[in-house]
Amino acid sequence: MIRHRVLGRLILITFLCLASTFARSETELRFCLRTEPKNLNPLLVSNDAEETIRYLTGGVLVRVNRQTQQLQAELAESWTVSKDGRQITFKLRQGIAFSDGTLFSAADVAYTVQKLMDPALHSATGDAFRSGAGTVNTKILASNNLAITFPAPVAGLDRLFDQVAILSSQSPKKEGAVLGPFMVAEYKPGASVLLKRNPNYWKKDSQGRRLPYLDSIRLDIQSNRDIEILHFRRGELDLINSLDSEYFDRLASTSPNLVHDAGPSLDSEQMWFNEVGNAPIPAYKRTWFRSTDFRRAIAQAINREDLSRVVFNRHAQPAIGPVSPANKFWFNDKLKPYPYDPEGALKKLQVDGFRLENGVLRDRDGNKVEFSIVTNAGNNYRERMAVMIQQDLQRVGIKVNVATLDFPSLIERITQSFNYEAAILGLTNVDLDPNGQMNVWLSSAENHQWNPAQKSPETRWEAEIDRRIRAQSSATDPRKRKASFDRVQGVVM
Repeated sequence: MIRHRVLGRLILITFLCLASTFARSETELRFCLRTEPKNLNPLLVSNDAEETIRYLTGGVLVRVNRQTQQLQAELAESWTVSKDGRQITFKLRQGIAFSDGTLFSAADVAYTVQKLMDPALHSATGDAFRSGAGTVNTKILASNNLAITFPAPVAGLDRLFDQVAILSSQSPKKEGAVLGPFMVAEYKPGASVLLKRNPNYWKKDSQGRRLPYLDSIRLDIQSNRDIEILHFRRGELDLINSLDSEYFDRLASTSPNLVHDAGPSLDSEQMWFNEVGNAPIPAYKRTWFRSTDFRRAIAQAINREDLSRVVFNRHAQPAIGPVSPANKFWFNDKLKPYPYDPEGALKKLQVDGFRLENGVLRDRDGNKVEFSIVTNAGNNYRERMAVMIQQDLQRVGIKVNVATLDFPSLIERITQSFNYEAAILGLTNVDLDPNGQMNVWLSSAENHQWNPAQKSPETRWEAEIDRRIRAQSSATDPRKRKASFDRVQGVVM
C-alpha cells in the first residue's frame, strides 16, 4: 500500500538554453527522453516518454492551461456539459486536416471515444472516464458537431479531454496521422525519436504565421543523467526536461542562470508491498503485507526526513499522503504525517503478534521477518533510498534485501508475474484532478500497483476507496468531490 513515500522537489525542474540551438540549427530543438516509449498509440500512454510524444503530436479538443489551470478551446471551438454531468456536446472547428491531409470531423472524435472506452484496450486514459458501469454512446449531429453520453455523471468531464488525442477514423496511417504541431517522422529504438513539423497544423500566431516555428524536435533516448548533462554542457542539447537534485546543485554552483527550483511537483516516489492473491510469495508474507498495522509500522520505522536530507540534498520533502501539497485544492491538509518512531513501530508490530528476539523480528508463528525490495537499476535515488530503508528497518529487527532490475524486467515483475515482495517506484502526474488517477485508485484498474485488476475489491479499505473515488468522479458539486477524495487520502494513510 502507498503509505510511505518521498515527494521530489526537483523532479520537474526545467531550464532552457537556446543560444546553442541557434548556433547549431535554427529549426531543430533537441532534448532527452529518459525511458523508451513502449508504443506510439496516444490512447495507451503509460510513461513519461509516451506522454511527451503525445503532448507534442496529439491534437486535443480542449487544453488545460498549465499556468492558469483554465480550459482553452483547441479542436473544439465550443462545448457544453449537461446539468447531470453525463453528456458533453462539442462544436468542432472546420477546415482542419490531419498531418496526412485527411479531413478532421466529428466522425474522428466518435471513433476515438469508442476506441478509448473499449475495455479490451486497457487504456489508463480511458479509466478516467469510468465513473459507472455501462456503455458510452456517441451521436454525430453534424460533420462538426457531436454529443457523447456516459452511463453515469463524470465530474470535470470537459477537463478530462485534455488527455485525449484525437485519432483519424479514415487515414491508413492510423495513429501516424496526427492533429498536433509535430508528427513522428522516425523512431530508432534505443536511440531517438524524430518529430517533424506537421505541415497541416491549424494554429497561427498573432501575425498570421503558421505554427510551429520549429521544423523538428529530436528526442534522444538517454537514461544516463551524466551523459545527458555532458551533452547539455557541450551545447548538443537545448534543454533538460527534468533535473535531479545532484545535477541541479552542480549546475547551480557553476551556471546559476540556467536552473530554477520550481518547488514541490505533483510527482512522488513510493514504496508498496505486493498484495496480489496468487503472487509466488509465501502465504505468511502475504499475511504481513495485508496487515494495516504492519504497513503502518513500516511507515513509522522509515526516517523520511533522512531520505530527503541525504538522498535529495533537501530538494525533496516527506509526503503527508498520496497527494502532493503542490495540488492545492485536492490535497487533504488535515492529514498528519507518520513521525519517525522505531519504538512506536515495534509497539504496533507487537499488537499484531510480532516479537523481537535477539535483534530479530519474528511473526506469531516464529517466521523471521525478511523481505526484498525491487527497484530499477541505474536510478541512483531509488537505489540509495532502498539502502537507507534497509538500514532503518534493520533497527527494528527486519532484514531487507535490495534487488535492482533493468526497467523492463521490473515492470514485468510488478505487472505480470508479480514475482516480488516490495517495490520502490514513482508516479508521474499530469493532471490535478483525481479523475486523472482513476487507473491507480480503482481496485479493478491495471495500475492499482499493490494488487491490480481485481474482479472485486479484496479488502474493505479498497472497497471504501472504490466507493469514494467513484462518488467524487460522479458528483457535480466540487465540495462533495473534495470531501470524498479527502476520505480516499485518509484511507490510504
